[in-house]
Amino acid sequence: MRIIGGHKKGILLHAPAGLPVRPTTDRAKESLFNILQNNFDLEELSVLDLFAGTGNISYEFASRGAIAVLSIDQDNGCVKFMKETARKLDFTAMEVRRQDVFAFLKNCEEQFDIIFGDAPYALSRIAEIPGLVFEKNLLKPGAWLILEHATLMSLSHLPNFFEERKYGQSTFSFFKST
Repeated sequence: MRIIGGHKKGILLHAPAGLPVRPTTDRAKESLFNILQNNFDLEELSVLDLFAGTGNISYEFASRGAIAVLSIDQDNGCVKFMKETARKLDFTAMEVRRQDVFAFLKNCEEQFDIIFGDAPYALSRIAEIPGLVFEKNLLKPGAWLILEHATLMSLSHLPNFFEERKYGQSTFSFFKST
């Protein structure tokens, strides 16, 4: 895994073996950040990274100057790795919490400019996430929720959906607050 943009561009990160993760590919990540850079000033964003895993997406936002990056994952090994890596890279705007994503969303009272979620593809509850995010008003006006999921699944029928992009076996579904 490597950071592909920002002030830490090119840094290679090696997650410990055995973590239950499937990191976003560089190609998909580069495409995602091209879309984001064309629509947002990344240095002005507050970001929530759900199912953060190794922190791949969180590090990318932090490297590109996001003002706040909150990374949520329930796996102890992933949380430990993210905290150590954020400290090593001096990502002071990055906070890592160990918590179940659905419990976090139900209790969250903050608002974000970008919420990114890369749930395990086998998770049957992925389609519940947009409803929780919009019901709890977790996005600022004009903000986006982006869910990465298996290409075989479609979320286009859900409220606030506006676009999807496919990269091999992965799809990004985009939702927008009004």
